[in-house]
Amino acid sequence: MIIIKSEQEINIMRESGKVTGLILRELENFIKPGISTMDVNEFVEQTILKHHMIPTFKGYCGYPAAACVSVNEEVVHGIPSKKRILKEGDIVSVDVGCTHKGYVSDAARTYAVGEISDEAARLIRVTRESFFEGLKFCKVGYRLSDISHAIQTKAEGEGFSVIRDFVGHGVGKQMHEEPQIPNYGKPGRGPRLAKGMVLAIEPMINQGDYEVEVQLDNWTVVTLDGMLSAHYENTVVITDGEPELLTL
Repeated sequence: MIIIKSEQEINIMRESGKVTGLILRELENFIKPGISTMDVNEFVEQTILKHHMIPTFKGYCGYPAAACVSVNEEVVHGIPSKKRILKEGDIVSVDVGCTHKGYVSDAARTYAVGEISDEAARLIRVTRESFFEGLKFCKVGYRLSDISHAIQTKAEGEGFSVIRDFVGHGVGKQMHEEPQIPNYGKPGRGPRLAKGMVLAIEPMINQGDYEVEVQLDNWTVVTLDGMLSAHYENTVVITDGEPELLTL
């Protein structure tokens, strides 16, 4: 069942979303060669706590950290480590969840670590652009798969591939609510979008093939071919008019 949020509930999520968006903006200057992925996690957690909110991810299904920090071929759910040092030319995806008064916001970005290759930069750019192609269909009356199709069309049109095994989702009192939102598929399918739906839309785009595997830690997802992956996510509210991005 897709849970429609009241204006009061959305107001709470706006507050959570502001903090999530703030963290992701500040990480643009924080992330640099020589820091560890644990440094990134500690920055995220401290900022959430400073705003008197709860790190949604920490303890979720046993996840041990406040942020997912995924480097290069790691797609999502990378566990932060003091031993994993970011180096010049890496790309790093950071996924952040903030809970405020029982409501969750969820967003992610992929960052360049120092100077990166032109192709890595293009992957990050196209991943972001594919989100905004999907966003064009986040309006009352469109069907869910119209979002999915737009994301796939953009990413594959640029020569990249779209992850099949992990998808976007509804978000509210729970981090993962209905509906699931694939980043691929034919248009005109699934439920029609309605005012008050809140969706975490998150293209996960690979430089090579879309096949992935989960590593032995049971969390970290990597590309099977070892090529780069990028991630871009926002919490989006369906309104009477244009969609509202709570985390941008």
